[in-house]
Amino acid sequence: MKTAYTCFCTDVIHEGHLNIINEAKKRGRVIIGCLSDAASIRYNKFPTVSQEERLKLYRSIEGVDEVVIQNDMLYDDVINLIKPDYVLHGDNWKEGPEKAIRDHVDGLVKEYGGELVDIPYTYNEKVKKIDMQLREKLAMPEYRRKRLRQLISMTPIVKAMEAHSGLTGLIVEKTVVEHDGKLDQFDAMWISSLCDSTAKGKPDIELVDMTSRFRTIDDITEVTTKPIIFDGDTGGLTEHFVYTVRSLEKMGVSAVIIEDKKGLKKNSLFGTEVKQTQATIEEMSAKIAAGKKAQLTDDFMIIARIESLILEQGMEDALARAHAFVAAGADGIMIHSRRKEPDEILEFCDEFRADNKETPIVVVPSSFNVITEEELAAHGVNIVIYANQLTRSAFPAMQKTAEDILRYHRAKEVDDRLMKIKDIITLIDEL
Repeated sequence: MKTAYTCFCTDVIHEGHLNIINEAKKRGRVIIGCLSDAASIRYNKFPTVSQEERLKLYRSIEGVDEVVIQNDMLYDDVINLIKPDYVLHGDNWKEGPEKAIRDHVDGLVKEYGGELVDIPYTYNEKVKKIDMQLREKLAMPEYRRKRLRQLISMTPIVKAMEAHSGLTGLIVEKTVVEHDGKLDQFDAMWISSLCDSTAKGKPDIELVDMTSRFRTIDDITEVTTKPIIFDGDTGGLTEHFVYTVRSLEKMGVSAVIIEDKKGLKKNSLFGTEVKQTQATIEEMSAKIAAGKKAQLTDDFMIIARIESLILEQGMEDALARAHAFVAAGADGIMIHSRRKEPDEILEFCDEFRADNKETPIVVVPSSFNVITEEELAAHGVNIVIYANQLTRSAFPAMQKTAEDILRYHRAKEVDDRLMKIKDIITLIDEL
């Protein structure tokens, strides 16, 4: 008997999926692949139910003969194992980044005489509502908040990109690229104090208060689903920090990063060029412990940012602080450097990992941007934050456009480098 194979990553079965199954039944024995959690987060979106629950759901569908785990988004594992006569998929993958996957699968099945079948994609009001409900579920605080911890356990390195508005949040949420036949996307969002302040035309000295910064979080969480890491600067007074922790938890933020400095905040990239006072180990440890005591869930993370290398206090001081902050309850360590080469960052990671194999390490490769994510992961890094690249790319583009309109007294000369308003509007979901 011939076999027909299709892969699902959905948490809810609707008529579109049933249509594919019915088409598969016409061709032979039906095998469904359950895309694994690790593959799903690269391919599509984060699952709202566990892999085991999805397996159970797919097995319960009438007409399904077998369900298997698919670990490779390119289908190599299951096709090499099963060699199905037919591979079925909705025809929505004939365009866009997913086309690379379709082309790869088509080549695999043709090698042994199999056939790829594109089923007309089912999209109506009922399906649209189900998709919207799944998206809203992903955006709920209780689901979003725990996702960063889950990602750390599931992927070699978590990639976070800065967002400072609803629009930049949508760019981080929806940007998917195909590279070497595989799809990739950002895992999380970084709400930077610097970028938030800059977007408001204010200096990065903790001048923008938490109420205003929470409004930025609201703007982003209303239109996105990915986990959020919040730049908490110094955390402020310990008595204030505990309330910040509670507020961030309620909003569904996954983590806050606070730096071990005190007094008037100056951006770290100034280093020793401006007066910056590092908090003592005891002061920072007390703040971390108070924050951990205040939080109500096990999902939320407090990550300690160490400024010793920035302030030229040496590797020994950085490592001593890291171990002390972990002992105080820190869920992760962020190590920062303003050097162009990543040597001291890698040295810290190797030294820290020699004694601590578990605590997540976070880096922000703004200055040492020559190093790749793969190289960082090899030294034990768990999270890489691209902290300000969207802001820095937008400013010169907008400034150049403004200058050219003034220069030519019309907008024609800038039009070729502008995105169409229609394309921007399609980025924004309508209810």
